[in-house]
Amino acid sequence: MSERQRAAAGSPAVSPERPWLFGLLIAPTAVLMNGVIGGALSYLLRKQGVGPARGAEIIALLNLPQTIYFLWSPITDFWIRRRTWLIVAATAGAAAMLAAFQEPSLGRPWAVGLIFLSACLGQLIVAGCGGMMGALRVEANRRRAGSFYQSGALAFGAIAVFVLVSISARIQLGLLGWLIAAMIALPSLAALAAPEQRTVGGLGLGKTLRQIWHEFKATFLRWEAIPYTLLIVFPMGSGAMIQLLPGLAIDYQISGRQVAWINGLAGALLMAAGALAATLISTRVRASVAFLSVCLANEAALAVLWLGPLRPFVYLVGTVGFLFTIGTCYALFTGVVLDFLGDSGKSGSARYSIINSLGNIPVTYMLLIDGKSYARWGARAMPGIDVILGVLGGAILLAYFLSRRSGKKSSAEYAEVAAAP
Repeated sequence: MSERQRAAAGSPAVSPERPWLFGLLIAPTAVLMNGVIGGALSYLLRKQGVGPARGAEIIALLNLPQTIYFLWSPITDFWIRRRTWLIVAATAGAAAMLAAFQEPSLGRPWAVGLIFLSACLGQLIVAGCGGMMGALRVEANRRRAGSFYQSGALAFGAIAVFVLVSISARIQLGLLGWLIAAMIALPSLAALAAPEQRTVGGLGLGKTLRQIWHEFKATFLRWEAIPYTLLIVFPMGSGAMIQLLPGLAIDYQISGRQVAWINGLAGALLMAAGALAATLISTRVRASVAFLSVCLANEAALAVLWLGPLRPFVYLVGTVGFLFTIGTCYALFTGVVLDFLGDSGKSGSARYSIINSLGNIPVTYMLLIDGKSYARWGARAMPGIDVILGVLGGAILLAYFLSRRSGKKSSAEYAEVAAAP
């Protein structure tokens, strides 16, 4: 009997999975990383007299935990349930952020250190969400969870930037810290409604370690791990151009106000809508095939900027299409990560963190490549090189995945792996 049939039969082993809940569960990290560190902080630092160069150094440092969080995220697989870890991490991260905003200046080393600690704690939320999504049994719910997860991250981050920047001139820094702490901590209470999660322990150290090894082997030491790894580190759907489009706007004669809207709040909501649109794609289409197909559509939208004249209308059309489709790419990327991961088992958060961290590699190198292309060949070359590399990598991998049967293990097969002696 399939998982879907067992659920329909009312088996007591199957609890409600509530995939929509992941849009709320990721909200604490969305506020922390996208709203504060990636959004409002540079504005607040500049208001306090911190120069742009120093501000960029601080924000670059505070973004480091997103790349290396696999070093400490495995803790969310141990001792207490992942949903409990999520609440603990959000509460502790909110407290660290609150303490940082009680400092006279956010540019002081102690304040930066506290925000860095908050960012590290925020990544435990990402790991916990990944482990919980990997524990979902119904494939449609896994796909929906990825969509809500990404749309929540984008929407809550955009709303947080809008709120914090709007009111920062009217309240003191300390009060702003209380507001930020509430915006981080309160959404984490949604974890109380999340399905119960298994914890590592109760099996003896030797058996627990063997079980974790079997799960790592089932995920990473298989043939399908190679094309999945290439899919994650190849350039298509990296979203690097999100950070570069505001600077490119000047070449297309776009005003500052238009940039603020299309690349700010409206742009983030466009990406959130694109992420939700991924739920309309049938689960009969494998996540890898759906992701690569949407990546090609994303590159087609970017090609408008590459091939069109340097005019405002071209920028607006290309950017709207790009931001919407990159939101869909992000949602389906989460589906790809979950396919690669398989069942969470006892080590789902650790394995999810490793795979998800790899997704930051193409963002970094495409930022460098796109920037060098602009310097050598001009404005159109920046989206142009992104399109060329993205289409090339996407077409190769799409041809591969279309020619192969799914290498994804069923839930029953993963259960056998987890039960291995």
